[in-house]
Amino acid sequence: MFTNAQLRKMIIPLFFEQMLVLMVGLADTLVVSYVGEAAVSGVALVNQFNTILIYLFTALASGGAVVISQYIGKKANGSAGKSASQLLSFSAIFSTLAAVVVLIGNESILCLLFGKVEVSVMQACVTYLRISAYSYPALAVYNAGAALFRSIGKTSVTMYLSIVSNTINVVGNLIGVFVLHRGVAGVAYASLLARTFSAVGITVLCFREKNGVFYRMQWIFQWKQKLMKQILKIAIPNGMENGVFQLVKVALSSIVALFGTYQIAANGVAQTIWSLAALAGVAMGPVFITVIGQCMGNGDIEAADYYFKKLTKITLLLSAVWNLLVFLLTPLLMRFYALEAETKQLVILLVLIHNFFNAVAFPFSGAFSNGLRAAGDVKFTMYVSVISTIAMRLLLSWLFGVVLQMGVIGIAIAMVCDWVVRAVILIWRQKSGKWKTFQVI
Repeated sequence: MFTNAQLRKMIIPLFFEQMLVLMVGLADTLVVSYVGEAAVSGVALVNQFNTILIYLFTALASGGAVVISQYIGKKANGSAGKSASQLLSFSAIFSTLAAVVVLIGNESILCLLFGKVEVSVMQACVTYLRISAYSYPALAVYNAGAALFRSIGKTSVTMYLSIVSNTINVVGNLIGVFVLHRGVAGVAYASLLARTFSAVGITVLCFREKNGVFYRMQWIFQWKQKLMKQILKIAIPNGMENGVFQLVKVALSSIVALFGTYQIAANGVAQTIWSLAALAGVAMGPVFITVIGQCMGNGDIEAADYYFKKLTKITLLLSAVWNLLVFLLTPLLMRFYALEAETKQLVILLVLIHNFFNAVAFPFSGAFSNGLRAAGDVKFTMYVSVISTIAMRLLLSWLFGVVLQMGVIGIAIAMVCDWVVRAVILIWRQKSGKWKTFQVI
């Protein structure tokens, strides 16, 4: 069903899109640093909260992508288009409600999550969160449209849109901070403008009938309960899984704060490099959903089994090459950081631990698990993820990091233990063939 050329056309744009988003994130942080420490702290705190909502929007879009892909595999493009249209409707409603709640409870939410912070930091938080909330509908609408294009294998569309929108974001940041002198508000409005462009752009493109699968106005304003149940059946477990992961991530930040200054700094720098190293595995996730989803929708279980193995081999190869390259570049990157020699050595050790297991274990706990979700095996993957995240990543982080006094090294070891445990269980699940019995549509 999928030639090597078709797979390349999906994988390469997704990889560069993820890289672009990461690079722009680093540029944002650099620009905000010129506003002051309060601004940096405020943006960092709000982004922790925003990430939770972004993951919920992404989970909803992933649920839609599974259903759309299966209908495409079944050669039912009309039903795929109706599913995409329903995804758009629900995404717009859900994100608008989320925005209203955040706008009403702005400062109360921040105090609940982060407690008492300095007045200047709280002011930056309130400003950034308020403007960010206006962009939630745009984020959700873009994700809905991206799910459609990724389901039909046209990932280059989202890549090109990402290039333009992220250029708008960076230029807007520079103008907002250095020309208009609006501080945090200047950065926030630039993101709002970029996200609005992406949402409008992809929605317009999703109405094109030549896509084969497309939006129709009457489908958007009709409530198809059956289609929404199919989407939410995938999206809700995925959203719960991502929500728990983000909450644990926040808890781990509190544990890291217990360690010495040099360890906190090393962990912060290492996490930036980890994000870069994880690109290969992350980019392959939507490919698993599209390919396995279409195979299962077509009822071709043999093909799904074949592509499970093929995509896994591709992911492992890409991850191995990319993680090795990032590790080899790490000493060079350290030259650009004004850190003590001891801190730099710790960063390199953390990157070594992360990148080795990111190459051999993360492909299974990450992208590979999307293949199971695409087949409809969502509850099992949710249970495995939630239990492993809490038992391995959180509890072992406390045991290794605090009790055994291993510091951030212990946190890194707990993280890779989480990946290994998940990988073993999910490989067993795939080989058991249980995923072949599920029915999404």
